[in-house]
Amino acid sequence: MSFKKKWIPVLTMLAGLQYSQGRAQAIDSLRADTTKKDSIHNQYDVGDLFNSIFHPKSKPVNPAKKSAVTIIPNFAYNPSIGAQIGIKAVAGKVLGKNPKTLMSIAATSASITTKGIIYFYLNHNIYTPENQWNLQGSLVAAKTVLPDFGLGIGNAATGSQTDLILSNPDRKAYVLHAEYYNFREKIYKQIQSNLFVGAGVSFDIRRKIEDRGNTNELTPYNIYSDRHGFDRDHYQSNGLLFNLQYTTRDNQNRAYNGIYADAGVRVNQTWMGSSKNAVQITTDFRKYWSLSNRNPEHVIAFWNWGSYLLSGAMPYLELAGTGRDTYFRSGRGYTVTYFKGPQYFYSELEYRFPITRNKFLSGVAFGNIQTANDEMGTKLFEQWQPGGGAGLRILFNKATRTNLCLDYAFGKYGSKGFFLGLTEAF
Repeated sequence: MSFKKKWIPVLTMLAGLQYSQGRAQAIDSLRADTTKKDSIHNQYDVGDLFNSIFHPKSKPVNPAKKSAVTIIPNFAYNPSIGAQIGIKAVAGKVLGKNPKTLMSIAATSASITTKGIIYFYLNHNIYTPENQWNLQGSLVAAKTVLPDFGLGIGNAATGSQTDLILSNPDRKAYVLHAEYYNFREKIYKQIQSNLFVGAGVSFDIRRKIEDRGNTNELTPYNIYSDRHGFDRDHYQSNGLLFNLQYTTRDNQNRAYNGIYADAGVRVNQTWMGSSKNAVQITTDFRKYWSLSNRNPEHVIAFWNWGSYLLSGAMPYLELAGTGRDTYFRSGRGYTVTYFKGPQYFYSELEYRFPITRNKFLSGVAFGNIQTANDEMGTKLFEQWQPGGGAGLRILFNKATRTNLCLDYAFGKYGSKGFFLGLTEAF
């Protein structure tokens, strides 16, 4: 069956996080905007549209006087999750009186998707006065349906039959069902302006892993798990986290200018219950250039994300790959984990531009490229896979520069689809 006709399996974490993390970022990103041309008084968002339809005679609501708690439907769509519906509550508050302090947030959601995902999460991102400390954490419980397209970047392997199945050069779609539980907590300390150092722990647990539609023992998941000594039915990936973060973005949600950089080390430890020891490095770099003082929404944005296993072994479903970045937004044009490997490198360039004068509508055009190694001889940077597309933006919240994002993207192997989410991909 062709890829176009094959129903596409899904990765649960994207279901809640793609929308919910974006909304959390939106609330977290309330900062003073020094660009006079970016006055929100001249902008028109979904809230204004709602009031003009249902309350045409009412006065505009001052964003500062709105309730700190928001309860909203949780809608999303992309080829990985299908259509998602649920409910979510988000609360935000600035601690202390310093105007430079970022807003602290807490959010929770329960949702279900057309692909059979059931997802619950509770997370927080708290900034103490003057941003001296930042506490980030999450709790997740989910029933998952996981996509699996093999190991590596789609390069044709030579060697044994198991090597060919594991590399899956034809990108055959496998389906893995599992239960997923995650607990993560990190504490950051601001050591100087815009520079944070942090440490924490992460527990990732998967249980009752099975491929219900495939009775063949030779699947990529089974082959990899057997080779590295992981139990096919369950595993734990538990470790210590160490991060260094630097940001000068003018807005954490949708930047016009500035830099964001984060480098982290994850050290999985068997004494913490991890199935295997492992050391993994991740890097995240983003740069933004505004092309116009009069219309600062004309932006060139660049993103690079990478993950590199230094030693040990990571479970198959925890390997870095397409859509496995912090907010599960990379690799538009492909489903989540379409490509993956112990070493993974991803870059994207996007042009953002306004369409209407009141900023209600805007657009983007983007292209991305990714590479990964495998265990059959393909090295990192040896083979690349491209993707790209374009999208429409609807201004959801002008106070926080939050956009509703509608993208159509495509890649190789007939991969293509519609992606719906809240906030920019990066």
